[in-house]
Amino acid sequence: MKDKPIRLQKFMAMSGVASRRASEELIKEGKVSVNGNVVTEMGITIIPGKDKVKVDGMNIKPESNKVYVILNKPVGIVTSAKDEKGRTVVTDLIEEVEERIYPVGRLDADTSGLVLLTNDGDLAFKLTHPSKMVYKRYIAIVEGLPNKAELERLRNGIKLEGRMTAPAKVKVLKNFGEDSILDIQIHEGRNRQVKKMCETINHPVKKLKRISFGEIELGGLESGNWRYLNDEELDYIKSLK
Repeated sequence: MKDKPIRLQKFMAMSGVASRRASEELIKEGKVSVNGNVVTEMGITIIPGKDKVKVDGMNIKPESNKVYVILNKPVGIVTSAKDEKGRTVVTDLIEEVEERIYPVGRLDADTSGLVLLTNDGDLAFKLTHPSKMVYKRYIAIVEGLPNKAELERLRNGIKLEGRMTAPAKVKVLKNFGEDSILDIQIHEGRNRQVKKMCETINHPVKKLKRISFGEIELGGLESGNWRYLNDEELDYIKSLK
């Protein structure tokens, strides 16, 4: 890696600062400097071991020890490595890990369930890029009883903010009273996507939980608890092309 130029946001992800996408936001916000000069433009490359990169005034360097963690996030916890409003974030629940890790993708504060955290920027990119088709599975309690036509809309894709969503995998697990439990799988990561999709078919989400990310499943992990990925799970994520 030494003497080979790489993009600044990739270097930041390799250093456990944030995902590439989140690193780009930090750059735009003027929080990153290279050799003492603040940069705000995309496309900057640096040479690891030669150029000095700082984020919020702190020197960063790639983590040599790669860490992969699964967390069962409770409702109310922010899916971020830090929060300017002082709210509790997912990394606050994993104090025992010495390496700087960050969450892979998003999960709303009012959504519970599976969050992956790592300092492996390449892995985070593979898991979240739409072209990789890594499905995330959610259990949603929604208002009302969706009919066949409404479910087909979700399965065929819905226009959100001017763009069609990719087809979702959807099935009804149970109807009870005036609500329904849906099993929804998507491979995109738009902001509040599942909730917006359900709102569009007039069945707002009352409760949402993510139970799997690709082949990695939450299983019996208790709310608020975390563990390292096991060998089988590591083999899966490292097999992603």
